[in-house]
Amino acid sequence: MTESIIAPELVALDVSAGTDKNEVIAYLAARITDAGRSTSVDGLVEAALAREAQSATGLPGGIAIPHCRAGAVTAASLGFARLDPKVDFGAPDGGADLVFLIAAPESGGSQHMKLLSALARALVRPEFTASLRAAATPEEVVALVEDVITPKPAEPKPAAPVPAAPAAPAEETAPSGKPSLVAITACPTGIAHTYMAADALKLAAERAGVELTVETQGSSGSTPLSPQTIADAGAVVFATDVGVKGRERFAGKPVITSGVKRGINEPDAMIAEAVAAASDPNATRVDGAAAASGETASAPAGLGGQLKRALLTGVSYMIPFVAAGGLLIALGFLLGGYQLGNSTLSEGMSDGAYIALHNSLWNLPDGGLLQYLGSVSFATGQAAMSLMVAVLAGYIAYAIADRPGLAPGFVAGVLAVTVNAGFIGGVVGGLLAGVVALWIGKLQLPQWARGLMPVVIIPLFATLITGGLMYMVLAGPLRWVNEAMTDALNGMSGSSKIALGVVLGLMMCFDLGGPVNKAAYAFGVAGIGLATAGVPQWEMMAAVMAAGMVPPLALALASTVLRPSLFTEPERENGKAAWFLGASFISEGAIPFAAADPLRVIPSMMLGGAVTGGLSMALGAQLRAPHGGVFVLFAMNGTWWKFLIALAAGVVVSAVAVVAAKSVGRAGDAATESAQPAAVAA
Repeated sequence: MTESIIAPELVALDVSAGTDKNEVIAYLAARITDAGRSTSVDGLVEAALAREAQSATGLPGGIAIPHCRAGAVTAASLGFARLDPKVDFGAPDGGADLVFLIAAPESGGSQHMKLLSALARALVRPEFTASLRAAATPEEVVALVEDVITPKPAEPKPAAPVPAAPAAPAEETAPSGKPSLVAITACPTGIAHTYMAADALKLAAERAGVELTVETQGSSGSTPLSPQTIADAGAVVFATDVGVKGRERFAGKPVITSGVKRGINEPDAMIAEAVAAASDPNATRVDGAAAASGETASAPAGLGGQLKRALLTGVSYMIPFVAAGGLLIALGFLLGGYQLGNSTLSEGMSDGAYIALHNSLWNLPDGGLLQYLGSVSFATGQAAMSLMVAVLAGYIAYAIADRPGLAPGFVAGVLAVTVNAGFIGGVVGGLLAGVVALWIGKLQLPQWARGLMPVVIIPLFATLITGGLMYMVLAGPLRWVNEAMTDALNGMSGSSKIALGVVLGLMMCFDLGGPVNKAAYAFGVAGIGLATAGVPQWEMMAAVMAAGMVPPLALALASTVLRPSLFTEPERENGKAAWFLGASFISEGAIPFAAADPLRVIPSMMLGGAVTGGLSMALGAQLRAPHGGVFVLFAMNGTWWKFLIALAAGVVVSAVAVVAAKSVGRAGDAATESAQPAAVAA
């Protein structure tokens, strides 16, 4: 039988669990851990506070539902505290006295998710929360909760007499001629707010006499809205904190968008706005172009957030081309030698490309089969790398204007290479193409022309405008910036070169695969992607890769060799996997450690990354491949031993630093705990 998610030992009535929400969460996490449902109080608290940082979990009516998925949780659990006095969880009407900590396993099954979502839905019903406040014992609270998560089947009722008059048609469910509505609700974890917003909106629609069908995009799954239901709806409500899945289904519908909490706090206002939008010809609508992307966020972000999302989208789509192309080039060097990158056989073409083009398996070059295979690998990789800037620009534009932005974005990237504007030109061109395509897409055209917008009008005019601006206005300044950066890099030596390595190392270890890490990585691969790439660019790429390998390797060393006792059991298991991830240059292998203890882990990793980046540049390690870790040592121009020295130094520094930081923290915690009895006695 499935273990119940709540038990009397997880319930505390009329307690003072702390003065702020962090203390209350820690109190409930300790109860769950003491009951044997979690392996680590700290791991559960960290996960809950990380979710809390995304948006407050306080709700109107004195309720709070901090919740999370955590690797430390072994059984889906509910910790409940009825507080006296109340504690602020960020609700608009004050503190909370009813607090549920919803703890789900990292790989929580759908059945547990359904139980947790049933509780979340019950919390929007006043009679349920009144019963919780009136409960006299923990057992009574357990019974109330189990009633809502496992409701008993209703007693069968006698059949109603058949009415004499004919029934109204089934589709006439929305009274008073008011429109039917559809809604999507979704929150980052998909556990609580998703379902609470859905039920709050349904209740508000009932009060307004409006038919509402909701699709919850949460952890327990959902049934997608039928095409007919969407077609019949007068407007759509998006109450989400994440991108809407299948947003393109609602193209052209009037839309009201907000975060998921507004759906809980102000459902009546959202329903009223949706009803008004349904009959307003000037209402905001789900754009057909923007709807085509599942990545589009439902709530508009600030300018900084939009730029960040666009740049990260471009980089994420660019990386596979860079990784495949760079590794193929490195393989070509391994098989055919570094002379494949020279241009002695034909002006304007590398030797590797020339040999691949003018020979075959039946007509081998003088260098034999290995040289030919190396040339083919090199030429293929070179072709993939040549697409790097175009793909970057194309998908930056895609992130801004979706599919209509692809054509002008790719063209802008090609033009950036043509005018020698390089990586910087690709970024600027992609942003320009996306903004122009988005602006054209918002023009109000006659109905007959709207069908031509995404496939003809937007690509044609956005490409024309972007290309004209790139050639006539931006080519000169962008070329100057690119050449100035290249000259500055080529001229770096001594302390300036080491300083660059330190900065790149700090960036690579700051957010472990996030925007800062990707910016440093993109800077490195852009250098080796240049036609004029040489020793300075190869040294920079070596520093970037070595520093990116430090965090997972350092944490693997610390958690499995140096001081395993400082780490939780899940962290020790992650540490075993981090050896391979670090060796493969996958910085994300350190994320589980950083998420659980960011204040100790991230500074320690940055310290080692700075050491590795600076030392790599000082020693002159070189790398011609953009990815692969220790598996591309052959692409290091004979400097692999310098690369390994720099890497080992940073790994040791970071491992020792994180062990020291955790030891000091643990000693401080122990001192505090030992001082408490003495303070009580005094």
